[in-house]
Amino acid sequence: MIMTLEEIAVRLEGQLQGPADVEISGINNITGAGAGDITFADENHVAEAAACQAGAVLLPAAAAEAQKDFPLPAVFVEDTRAAFAVLLTLFTPPIVHAKGVSPEAHIGRDVKLGRDVTIMPMAFVDDCAVIGDGAVLYPHTYIGQYAEIGRDTVIYSSATVREHCRLGERVIVHSSAVIGADGFGFTTKDGVHTKVPQVGNVVLEDDVEIGAHAGIDRATIGSTVIGRGTKIDNLVHIGHNCKIGPGNLIVAQTGISGSTTSGANVTFGGQTGTVGHIEIGGNSVFAARSGIIGNTPEGVFYAGFPARPHQEWLRMQAHLQKIAAMSKKVKALEKKIDELEKK
Repeated sequence: MIMTLEEIAVRLEGQLQGPADVEISGINNITGAGAGDITFADENHVAEAAACQAGAVLLPAAAAEAQKDFPLPAVFVEDTRAAFAVLLTLFTPPIVHAKGVSPEAHIGRDVKLGRDVTIMPMAFVDDCAVIGDGAVLYPHTYIGQYAEIGRDTVIYSSATVREHCRLGERVIVHSSAVIGADGFGFTTKDGVHTKVPQVGNVVLEDDVEIGAHAGIDRATIGSTVIGRGTKIDNLVHIGHNCKIGPGNLIVAQTGISGSTTSGANVTFGGQTGTVGHIEIGGNSVFAARSGIIGNTPEGVFYAGFPARPHQEWLRMQAHLQKIAAMSKKVKALEKKIDELEKK
């Protein structure tokens, strides 16, 4: 695709600075962009962008007044990252697969198939499953009995959606994710662990995205629920009976223990962990490797283990850097005190 800078500015509702007829044929980052590419820069990388080889740059609208002499053609937009994401969609050719059911796929008894589905070779749809309009099942996917896959949902290769689980519309499940594995429930007597049947399911609401190798456990009874628009990264584990609110961001290697509830728009940084049976307030952020060991209020920014207010955690980390020197001082003082006592 080739677009003029003027066409790009109109599409992004941005303010053009420079020649309108500059032709853009690709997109790239600042260091890799060439003469036919457009790149973007936030407030912290404007100087770096000014020295790059790109044909044009997306810049924040807030910098427009200060960048009247910017050396490259530019389009000023409210949010450079969001605008760049739009361009990525425009310039990336869509992946197209032939619609229909491959003769090499397995379709069980009493399966309900919607219109315009794409079911590729070696996909396995078990008995009584429901596949919504426009859904796409890649090779080696498994859809369990009585599972429901919503409209325009995409299940990538080797992903598993177990029996009775329900996926909403426009859900994306990446390769090797498992939706609906048994929850980790056992009773122990005389050193013997006995499995508690896990007879619930998992519900992924509309516009949820599940990363590769993530595991969402089915509820013991009832449902494990992932709220609308929540995005879950690779290698995340969600325990049984969790209720994850809408709009959460759960970053790689996070583990959320069973029966935990989170509010709307919570961000869990990478490798965050929680105990179970707690409530996490909405509109909160937990820095990477936070350890959440109890209920938390809404609107907090926590870090550390156990998780605490971020500023408090920063102060503690600063003090920890001084422990070695403080230890030497204490030993020196102890020595002086001993000498004084002997006198």
